[in-house]
Amino acid sequence: MAHYKVIDLKREQFQRYLGKSGVLDTLTKVLVALYEEPEKPNSALDFLKHHLEAATPENLEIELLHLELTEMKEKSEAIVEENKT
Repeated sequence: MAHYKVIDLKREQFQRYLGKSGVLDTLTKVLVALYEEPEKPNSALDFLKHHLEAATPENLEIELLHLELTEMKEKSEAIVEENKT
């Protein structure tokens, strides 16, 4: 009987962890978006992946960093060419 209490305690701790970290809210929002889709996608899993990626704020930051990296590479190449001449 004590074994079941340990499992319940672990389950409750895990549920609190998911709640505090925002996982439950994010999953709920994505699942609601899928439910509200007028035309259901062929692959629900792809829909979830796409919307979960979009839900991460880091993606915008990563995209901006990629753009900045591209600009810096272009500037670097221009400077290298200028130094050659």
